[in-house]
Amino acid sequence: MLVKDCMTRHPIMVSPEVPAAEAEKIMAENHVRHLPVVGDGKRLLGLLTRQRLALKPDAMASLNVWEISRFLSNLSVSDLMLKADEVQTITPDRTIERAARIMMDHKIGCLPVLEDKVVVVGILSEVDVLHAFQEMLGLPAAGVRVTMRMPNQKGEFAKLTGVISQHDWGIMGIGSFPSPRRSGFYDMVLKIPQVTVDEVRAVLSQVPEQEIVDIREFA
Repeated sequence: MLVKDCMTRHPIMVSPEVPAAEAEKIMAENHVRHLPVVGDGKRLLGLLTRQRLALKPDAMASLNVWEISRFLSNLSVSDLMLKADEVQTITPDRTIERAARIMMDHKIGCLPVLEDKVVVVGILSEVDVLHAFQEMLGLPAAGVRVTMRMPNQKGEFAKLTGVISQHDWGIMGIGSFPSPRRSGFYDMVLKIPQVTVDEVRAVLSQVPEQEIVDIREFA
């Protein structure tokens, strides 16, 4: 799955001249936490986040309530935004797992998606990433979710899928990860539709050198 398959297309964007108070209202009304700041041709100039809108206490300490109100009303998006060279971005053809890695490494909640290095064509949020992984594992549809633990060696996945194909079962979602606290093994998560837990347990418990570590109905 690629970024272009998961990103929010045509995100809400603002210009740097927009008052900060108006940008905050746009965020609240549209339930978003990030606004790409753009110039002509949707060229990325920066990024405004809810965190950037949170004023530091030391900036307010010497002001009374009227001065604070005046201070806020005088701020524009350009005063608070992250500048473009500070913003982590991604292109539409990168993989969703690479996007997740960038977001984790930099501890950020979104990535503006750019074409031609500067033109905003979308935005990828942490919610979009979570939705993508949900889709990969087949969560929206009913079925049996089973986790198989197998040695990390050639032929194990073919062994498992061979047994599944012998029973004419389909697979609507799949994922794998190193087994927790079990060096040399992998856990394979499968979503199998139109079967029962008892059927899956009876068949997959017989796969040589592999074991069921979790099985449940999922809808």
